[in-house]
Amino acid sequence: MKISDLDHFVLTTTDLKACLRFYTELLGMEKREMNGRFSLWFGRHKINIHTRPAEFLPAAEHPVPGSLDLCFEIKDDIEAVYAKLKSKNAPLVTGIVERNGAKGKMRSVYLRDPDGNLVELASYR
Repeated sequence: MKISDLDHFVLTTTDLKACLRFYTELLGMEKREMNGRFSLWFGRHKINIHTRPAEFLPAAEHPVPGSLDLCFEIKDDIEAVYAKLKSKNAPLVTGIVERNGAKGKMRSVYLRDPDGNLVELASYR
């Protein structure tokens, strides 16, 4: 077997409205709803949103809001992204920092979503 890509992952939230607002309004993802269930889309990938542990089975054994550490690659200029986040009073954890990602050296900014998940925005430019 050879894994080729990431299709989706599940994020459990305690506040659906705040979660959707963070990922759509602040990070620019697209919200979709189907049969009362929500997902967030970026590129060809998606995040399924659960509002309670094991909302859809099978599920992770111990889904806990705020336990994720996520990294999203951005194509935008990291300085412009950081300035925009600051102007929107985003819950920033760091300024721009140097990191090593799957593709090599990158520059990142860290912030927290409404559930406390750590969200890294990374640029390889």
